[in-house]
Amino acid sequence: MRDVVAPEPLPLWPFTGREDELRLVRRSSAGARRGLVVTGPPGRGKTRLVTEAVRGTDCARVAGIPQAHRMPFAAFAPLLPESVTLHRAVRLLSGVRTLLVDDAHLLDDSSAALVHQLAVRSDTRLLIVVTDGAPVPAAVSRLWTGELLPRLPLGPLPREETAQLVAVGADRTPEPLTANRLHRLAGGDLRLLRELLGALRGHEDLTRVPGTDEWAWRGPVPLTPAVREHTAHLLTRTDPGERETLDRLAFAEPLPVDLDDPTDPEHPMDPARRAACPAPLDLAALERLEGDGLVHVDGRGAVRLAHPLHGPVLRAAAGRLRARRLARAPEEYGPALDAETAALTALIGQADVRTVPAPVGDWLVAEGVPVPAGYAALRARYARLRGEVREAAAWAREGLRTTASARSGPAEAEAEAGVGAAAEARAELALVKAQSPALASVRHSAHAPHDPYDAVRLGAPERAAGRLTGVFAAHADALTHADGPALDRAAGELERRGFLLFSAEAYAQAAAAHRDPGAARTARTRAVALARRCQGARTPALAALALGELTARQRQIVTLAATGLSNRQIAERLTLSIRTVGNHLYSAYTRLGASDRTALPRLTDSRPADSRPAELREAQPA
Repeated sequence: MRDVVAPEPLPLWPFTGREDELRLVRRSSAGARRGLVVTGPPGRGKTRLVTEAVRGTDCARVAGIPQAHRMPFAAFAPLLPESVTLHRAVRLLSGVRTLLVDDAHLLDDSSAALVHQLAVRSDTRLLIVVTDGAPVPAAVSRLWTGELLPRLPLGPLPREETAQLVAVGADRTPEPLTANRLHRLAGGDLRLLRELLGALRGHEDLTRVPGTDEWAWRGPVPLTPAVREHTAHLLTRTDPGERETLDRLAFAEPLPVDLDDPTDPEHPMDPARRAACPAPLDLAALERLEGDGLVHVDGRGAVRLAHPLHGPVLRAAAGRLRARRLARAPEEYGPALDAETAALTALIGQADVRTVPAPVGDWLVAEGVPVPAGYAALRARYARLRGEVREAAAWAREGLRTTASARSGPAEAEAEAGVGAAAEARAELALVKAQSPALASVRHSAHAPHDPYDAVRLGAPERAAGRLTGVFAAHADALTHADGPALDRAAGELERRGFLLFSAEAYAQAAAAHRDPGAARTARTRAVALARRCQGARTPALAALALGELTARQRQIVTLAATGLSNRQIAERLTLSIRTVGNHLYSAYTRLGASDRTALPRLTDSRPADSRPAELREAQPA
């Protein structure tokens, strides 16, 4: 068990993401609108959102006070005199243009009634923040149940934006599998995310990813005070049956309820795992844990812990002997990984990559347990198809790391058997690098497989004629006929199926094909939004989009730099200072997602005439 008492402080995070929610909150406090109620679990970022929305405006602010229910108008003490009636309080505050009420679930009855009356009788715009799961005064809940104000339930910060926050103030950015793990463990609680990051700074389980400026975290969760606080309801369970059930799930979830016949072929656990299960779970303990929201039982009778943080915390808190009794040997996870491999392969075959049904593989990598190279290569391919190019590279590196570890061990024969899987991992890594200037400055790799769909992505659909089916064939046909609306439909279907990078490329092609300027702008906007979710991917189809994000001067300088001209030569040609050219290039690198000028030729598709091998001038699989 590892305790971390004093995590290092982190720099203040900038406001990141939530553009749509921010726009909605700002609109709600402007014009004829009356305001908005923002709700969400603790740590979701509700207060930060509304504070950002009213920044620079004339906004009064009050907050609910814990344990102040018997003090009339306690929350409004800064704005009201000591002795005041409800009627007079409404008149005194009716001149306030915008009022932000934070932690409104903590308001005393008088303050809650005042807020309700302001919503009914005054022209004051109200921004109300309420925490889910807490008792709320009836006068406050009536604001949205009575349709006086609209309600905005705040969801968790998306994974991509969480990764941006994690990188703030760090010497190196976290590699994607680490960022995904932190996102899962935090469960949308940004305060917990900060605590985890603070505990990890300088931690012995952090390693540098070779050949990159990224860091990886493998190993147990640090038991910081905040982590213990968030899981106190879990760690303080004293009933022996409940604690044994929780610990068994932590080391081997999912486990069967065994309400049905465990020999049934439709049982939620595979036969190998059922045979290894020493005893059925305590049903009475399970019922109590389910009632308290600590475990979840699905329709097939499989039991899992209710929160992603619970398993790692229970494993970290277990003593050495208890962990030794409950933990499994790495080879015992083989059947589960085989099942995930089959599920992922089937989804690829069905051209549907929206979901990633692979919790066991994620858990093993997070704990530092090597996964088979073939499994890692498949995860890399799956992530690449979803447009998650940095995550695909991370999985490919995991496969190569496993192969290297096996080669250094005594089982040389078994290691040699994984050579084919390692080759698949290397091929996936080459493919990803070819699509992401942030990962490498290489151009399209000769190791890439010649998929006929690549020809469509490269703008040569005639080369794939008769070789594609389904949505990919529809994309090829629409591009062949330069049919903008059909390209929009194909892009929408690709997005629905989870192929975000392919969808972005199709929308980019639609933007060029549309004759209607409005439709072209819509397609371009959609393409840019999807491309930004693809972890810095840059392909020929997206080159025009990348350039479109630059100013006219930046495009001019980037185009010249892509042909190989130095800053001095560009400055002389455009009659600018060298420093000005450098500043423009630096800004362009940020917008294009490039680290330096070596990536510019592929982004702008303006290579020197003799820079490409002859075999790559025909077609370059993306």
